Amino acid sequence: MLDTEATEWRLIPEESRPGPMCMALDAVAAETAAAGGPRTVRVYQWEPATLSLGYHQDEDTIDWEYCSEQNITVTRRPTGGGAIYHDAYGDISYSIIAPADELPGDLMTCYEQLCQPLLTACASMGVPADFAEKQREALFEPACYLRDIHPAHDIVYDGRKVSGNAQYRRRDSVIQHGSLTYQATPERTRSCFVEPATSVGAVESRITGIDEHVALDRADCVRALESALGEWAHAERGAWTEEELERAHTIANEKFDADAWNRSGTDPLADTVTQRSG
Repeated sequence: MLDTEATEWRLIPEESRPGPMCMALDAVAAETAAAGGPRTVRVYQWEPATLSLGYHQDEDTIDWEYCSEQNITVTRRPTGGGAIYHDAYGDISYSIIAPADELPGDLMTCYEQLCQPLLTACASMGVPADFAEKQREALFEPACYLRDIHPAHDIVYDGRKVSGNAQYRRRDSVIQHGSLTYQATPERTRSCFVEPATSVGAVESRITGIDEHVALDRADCVRALESALGEWAHAERGAWTEEELERAHTIANEKFDADAWNRSGTDPLADTVTQRSG
């Protein structure tokens, strides 16, 4: 069982960053935790709007011209699954980063523990979401929220997906990150793909947002998630060091903003990853 009281955790409140920097900061937080520094829980916005691709995503499924015309950044995640459209309003993202030897080795158990603050936050908002009870078939594989719903890491409410979560494990650290939908964007999501084999109505039948169920401002939902993460981790509010930010900018420029990574999944920095899921 993870004992967050016995270790040092920091909470980094919501900040807005470009997509490549969002992913680079996860990588830097993993390096910090593995080196004996604080473990991190964080909440963040993707700004400008970003389409984050799954690690194994086929670049030919993405409408790159549409994304360019709409000023949607495209970056590839190190985790599996399909692509997710994030904007600064409809999406609330979080990450949990800790040394690998402090977390359960069993993937299902690890998801169960690390998703607890997310479930707590949803319940406090008046949306008591939970893990999907059973697997559901995919509507459109290239899109994360339209892939098969998996009980291990997909969070649903009222029969529809409200949060997707994924992990990747290096030898010395684990990153879990996820997306909580505040406001669903079915048309925008669908338009990011080449010839999506599903209708807007089908997308709406699979995805829901917090704002459909409760009259809470986005800021209220962010505070609820920050509070749940902080309490779960017994974390102190913190910030990135100058060294971490400098390192993250380097990783963002050399990897997460590079065509070799985003188009074909070729890692310019050759990170060693032992397991991916999502």
